Amino acid sequence: MLHERIAAHAHRVPDAPAVTCDGRTLTYGDLDARAERLAAGLRTRVHDEDAVIAVLMDRSTDLIVTLLGVLKAGCAYLALNTADPDRRLAELVADAGARLAVAAPEHAGRLPDTVETLTLATAPSRTGPANVSSAAARADRAAAAQARAADDLAYVCYTSGSTGAPKGVGVTHRGVLRLVVSQDWLRLTPEDTVLQVSAVSFDASTLEIFGALCAGCRLVVHPGGGPVDLDALAATVTGHRVTVVNLATGLLHQLIESRLSFFAGLRHVVTGGDVASPALVARLLDAWPGLTFTNGYGPTENTTFTTCWTTSGPPPDAVPIGTAVTGTGVAVLDDAMRPVTAGGTGEIYTWGGGLARGYLGRPAATAERFLPCPFGPPGSRMYRTGDLARLLPDGNLEFAGRTDRQVKVHGYRVEPGAVEAALARQSGVDRAVVVVEQDDAGRKRLVGHAVPSGTADEGLGARLRASLAAELPGYAVPDTILVHTTLPVTAHGKVDRSALTSAGPRPRAVANAYVPPATPLQRRLTELWSALLDTAPVGIDDDFFDLGGHSLLAAELLDVMHKELGVEIPATALYLRSTVAELSEAVGETLAGREIRS
Repeated sequence: MLHERIAAHAHRVPDAPAVTCDGRTLTYGDLDARAERLAAGLRTRVHDEDAVIAVLMDRSTDLIVTLLGVLKAGCAYLALNTADPDRRLAELVADAGARLAVAAPEHAGRLPDTVETLTLATAPSRTGPANVSSAAARADRAAAAQARAADDLAYVCYTSGSTGAPKGVGVTHRGVLRLVVSQDWLRLTPEDTVLQVSAVSFDASTLEIFGALCAGCRLVVHPGGGPVDLDALAATVTGHRVTVVNLATGLLHQLIESRLSFFAGLRHVVTGGDVASPALVARLLDAWPGLTFTNGYGPTENTTFTTCWTTSGPPPDAVPIGTAVTGTGVAVLDDAMRPVTAGGTGEIYTWGGGLARGYLGRPAATAERFLPCPFGPPGSRMYRTGDLARLLPDGNLEFAGRTDRQVKVHGYRVEPGAVEAALARQSGVDRAVVVVEQDDAGRKRLVGHAVPSGTADEGLGARLRASLAAELPGYAVPDTILVHTTLPVTAHGKVDRSALTSAGPRPRAVANAYVPPATPLQRRLTELWSALLDTAPVGIDDDFFDLGGHSLLAAELLDVMHKELGVEIPATALYLRSTVAELSEAVGETLAGREIRS
């Protein structure tokens, strides 16, 4: 069990540093003791087998204590993203059946009344003499903990489904142990310092947190929960002498392009979640020879990584996703379920110790994707990923897309059909289509196309985007919503999606008349937008996303505004106030009395 391995480190080296965040360090002894106090209190409130406890916190030492405490209590955690709208949080806790949550004080009021929400300060404890009834009670709790098996749930991670309903993947202790203990592609030692920067609702955090703690490393948590400030992240890595990082592919690309010195003190860089750029990986490894680089691939349903490709030399023309990790079986099969030969392309199927239980409360969806495995022992299962791969002559795999429309956008799995359904539900929309576009650098973004039920006005696209931002996670909100009088169709009467994604000028419901900036702040914002979006002139009524902005460029804009103007604006604010005029109003009060220079 995960918590037992960490407790063993606490017993052997109680004074070794375990978790550092924002100037605060917990030793392994501190971490284990604090988590046990929380677990003791949680046990008094939870008695169901496989109970799920929601956790709503930004990255912090308290977050790590809470996750470990939930596991020690014999429960599974549902890590929620604090950047998600409250409506989505309510959906997830209801779907998971979570009746108890542990939240940071600033987020404690965001969950529905059906969930009992505690903070670490208000969570009950049973460690003092007044609360510990007897040696028999302690023995009962120890026996209950030992009864937990490796196939019990460790956490629930949600991923978008083709129906638009969120699907909770039930991941076991065995799956996580296969990822962080049994593998041989990343050999961590107690001398390593591992960065934790992934959103805890994203399964990449599993590798960071439990990879470090199960190996006795020091885990350095980058504080916060919103967009990552690249300068602050670099300061965390250099200030704490981090040696191992796991970065989503989009973030890796940004850092290589703008802050190559970020990687100076690292010995191992891990990435995953999207197709890695060979040119940027080559630039990284050329700048820092001897650095080990791993490109990993895997669905949440097989506990983060299924295959890995590791190198310290230059990458080939396409960065492979590698071969199966230890404890995992992988086959690339054609439509007749036969293994493809070298050079052939087929669908990836996987089995072994990393396989999740299935989708929480969805037996039909589980049966559809988790199939009987002809390659393993009788009764074993395999997961049909829906991902395509080409089998290379050397045995490595090369990612080749999806069998359906589900795609990875900025490292997150998104089903355009689910976003399309949400857009079509919005007031004032008659028909809607969501497509995926890709720029010359290979970056993907969602673009919505809507036909209004009445006469369109110039603010409809912005209002629709704001409505979706209150309902969907940020990565699933289309970067642009274009308004049409009609949608193109094929000869068979279906929407011609290829026409919507073809090159050429995009339709807009209303062409905004140019309105020049009237204040120094507006002037500076138009200059920043013009430079970032490579367009001029920018007027104060122009929309950031209609001009070609997307979520990665939005993160760059917020980063520049923080550095140049000294203001911190959440990403959701830019979706809601996406013109220069609106954004200048949002930051004007913060900048009151300060001089803005253009």
